[in-house]
Amino acid sequence: MIALVCDGDPFVPSPSEHAVAPLDLARGERTWLAVGCVARAVLCALAALAAACTSSTPPDDPRFASEVVGVTYGRNASYGQDQMPEVVLGPPRGAGDRQGSLDVVSLGVGGEIVLRLGLDAIDLDGPDLAVFENAFWVNGDMRQPFAEPGIVGVSADGTTFVDFPCDTTAAPFAGCAGVAPVFASDHDGAPSPFDPAHSGGDLFDLAVLGVARARFVRIRDAERGAPGPPNAGFDLDAVAVLHADAGETPDRHD
Repeated sequence: MIALVCDGDPFVPSPSEHAVAPLDLARGERTWLAVGCVARAVLCALAALAAACTSSTPPDDPRFASEVVGVTYGRNASYGQDQMPEVVLGPPRGAGDRQGSLDVVSLGVGGEIVLRLGLDAIDLDGPDLAVFENAFWVNGDMRQPFAEPGIVGVSADGTTFVDFPCDTTAAPFAGCAGVAPVFASDHDGAPSPFDPAHSGGDLFDLAVLGVARARFVRIRDAERGAPGPPNAGFDLDAVAVLHADAGETPDRHD
């Protein structure tokens, strides 16, 4: 679900209707609130465009996903599909901890995507992979997460996957993707996607699974997020390899 925060309440823009945040306000106040939220959505889109023009992280860096191997959309998803596959390849465009990025594809309720990485992720000390969604904290408050968790699995051959443990029962959804806000972006001055101390996003250590390397990543919506159309379910922005096998030839799928 794509959401912005308007006066402390999540606001979900829909391309098919003029939505108003569900607050008990007078008609005039609701109108101004809707206008404010639409304006914020426009600013987000302009920010994404500006980021594309001032990139400090090369979009073809092989440490990102290089190919969408397959995707099965779940219920109530259409957002971002017209931008596939490019929208999930290359660097993330995080929007911080107060609103979610619009540079995503929504998987829908129960949807699934499989990505091929440009380089193998290998198990070294610390996290080896980062998955970037568009979670945020309402009013910047960590106690009020707006999260749509996903279950992450990895594979060396693209056939046999092993899932990371993911507690989908309740927040904070430990071990899942789609929980942490994203600060990394492809514009100058933003944290690097390869700096897990500052990038945000959800981090995964192959050692947890006893896996030495992985070339493929699978993400499945855990059916715990907002279910409404057109952007239900897990919203994928990007996947980054934090520990790559630099001795191999990168995959490129132009």
